[in-house]
Amino acid sequence: MNESLITLQGWLGSDVTLRRAGDTPVASFRLACTPRRFNRRTENWSDGTTQWYTVNVWRQLAENCAASLRRGDPVVVHGRLEVRLWVNSDNVEVTSFEIDAAHLGHDLTRGTSTFTRNPPRERTAETVVPDAPGEEVAA
Repeated sequence: MNESLITLQGWLGSDVTLRRAGDTPVASFRLACTPRRFNRRTENWSDGTTQWYTVNVWRQLAENCAASLRRGDPVVVHGRLEVRLWVNSDNVEVTSFEIDAAHLGHDLTRGTSTFTRNPPRERTAETVVPDAPGEEVAA
């Protein structure tokens, strides 16, 4: 329960890459977040430093992202933040930020979107979990 959850608004800096980890689909993309500040003295907006994140998405959400998102799309991402420290080929320590997304969608303050519901999945023995004796509930 001591996870760092974060919600970000930004722009896709890359197309979504879909791969498989065993039988599980995994999607990844880069997210650019650029803070904007209004300077009352000059009455102008200025952009801050762009922050880059790698977003990883699993299972059905990964497939939905690959089918729905394109480079340049505005999105809102909610998930678990992971900070990674590593040494690059020039022997310099680098900090990177990754988000394991739990919820993701287009940022509707930037435009409109159309929603298409996924067809229902077929129930299998693996998706049925007993809730109480003699009762079954879909997982």
